[in-house]
Amino acid sequence: MNQPPAVDSKPATLKLRRVAIDTYRENVAYLHRDCELYRAEGFQALSKIEVSANGNRINAVLNVVDDASIVQPDELGLSIQAFTQMRLAPGSLVRVAHAGPPESMDAVRRKISGERLTASDFRAIADDIVDNRYSKTELAAFLVASGESGLDREEILHLTRAMTDSGDRLTWNEPRVVDKHCIGGIPGNRTSMLVVPIVAAHGMVMPKTSSRAITSPAGTADTMEVLAQVNLTPDQMHNIVHDQRAFLAWGGTARLAPVDDILISVERPLGIDSQGQMVASILSKKLAAGSTHLLIDIPVGPTAKVRHMNQALQLRKLFEYAGDRLGLHLEVIITDGSQPVGRGIGPVLEARDVMQVLRNESDAPQDLRQKALRLAGRVLEFDPDVRGGYGYSMARDILDSGRALQKMEAIIDAQGRTSTPFVPGTLTIEIAAPREGVVTAIDNYQLAKIARLAGAPMDKGAGVDLLTKLGDRVARGQPLYRIHAEFRSDYGFARELANSNSGYDVGDPHEVTRTYQEL
Repeated sequence: MNQPPAVDSKPATLKLRRVAIDTYRENVAYLHRDCELYRAEGFQALSKIEVSANGNRINAVLNVVDDASIVQPDELGLSIQAFTQMRLAPGSLVRVAHAGPPESMDAVRRKISGERLTASDFRAIADDIVDNRYSKTELAAFLVASGESGLDREEILHLTRAMTDSGDRLTWNEPRVVDKHCIGGIPGNRTSMLVVPIVAAHGMVMPKTSSRAITSPAGTADTMEVLAQVNLTPDQMHNIVHDQRAFLAWGGTARLAPVDDILISVERPLGIDSQGQMVASILSKKLAAGSTHLLIDIPVGPTAKVRHMNQALQLRKLFEYAGDRLGLHLEVIITDGSQPVGRGIGPVLEARDVMQVLRNESDAPQDLRQKALRLAGRVLEFDPDVRGGYGYSMARDILDSGRALQKMEAIIDAQGRTSTPFVPGTLTIEIAAPREGVVTAIDNYQLAKIARLAGAPMDKGAGVDLLTKLGDRVARGQPLYRIHAEFRSDYGFARELANSNSGYDVGDPHEVTRTYQEL
């Protein structure tokens, strides 16, 4: 009797290849269409696969290519992020198999149906997300479900804890670690770069981990990078805090609440920004960074992220509720968000404003100075030795005496001073007032969009320099602001948008946009 031919039970393997493509927080794999494994296993483009070797295992979204210069038929290509996670040398043999759907998708489907999720549900979702088991579509489903159905207070707590525990945590061995955070939406609002040196000069610990801009013209990390290195390791962070009591760095190197970073990569392009997700995002990052005392700044204005006072008050209650139950001493301040803060929008222009305030220059933007002093004063009052109501005057004295500038220079040197000076983009155009009158409104969103089209934040010198603010009287043809760009194409895009909608309204004095008092 003839025996059937022996079947090789050894798993099929492919040689690993690094494909130099930045897929931004998504693991992507590349198989050649003529790969025998691709045909035998019935893989489909955009399906999820599991890659494993030597105990390492990742999930990735499959792309099928026909170009052998990208990947050969006997190779598996991995994008930069996926290749780094595998921790293997090029040419290593890896096993490829179909990846099953994440088990926590059942919880997402229940949330889509309007059900309330438990702490274990959110932890399972966070675990699957950080392990890259979710596709962009599945991430979007979770975000939309959370936004449409809403997260109640307990769900926000569960999500915050799950996101905090998804990565590493920084510890400072200090009884009081302070921080401040603005929820965003206001261009030029670079108060952190003033609050940090003021507070550190007083002697309080303020390790400031900040994000880079995603949809704004500049984040704190982008602007600080004009002056100093911001890609610091946790060891460097600890050494700088030991010597200077503070730093201003990008938080990405510390792997703090990585689930939040993955969700943001989907959330921002979709324009999803629900209150529950916002609270969980901010608080998880601050808890992971080791903060014990936190000041939240909520700007309110007709073109800000929060547009109505009742919405701001509701958001404040959520922050205070969550902070109390998470063991975080948290205070919320509601500020005016009716227009950009300072003059510059874009890294170089914002860094210029900050240094002008620190140097106490006569032409420094006073709105930026005053807001920073109010925020710094509130942070100083976290110190039990500072009497309530005295923080502002202490912050002002630290700034006026030059101690804040001295501390900022020391922090810059400790992080590594930028060797090549950045300058504003040399391609400029001034946008003029269409009529005589008073500046009655400034659209935060439109000005930010113009600055981004000009090249900010990728091009440090690109952005918008405001020459007028709310209530200023202008003549017909007088420049309202100046656009800076470094490249001709960006210059053209920004100019075209500004000419179609400048973001400024000029009218009569009684039409000036209402401003909001600080609460």
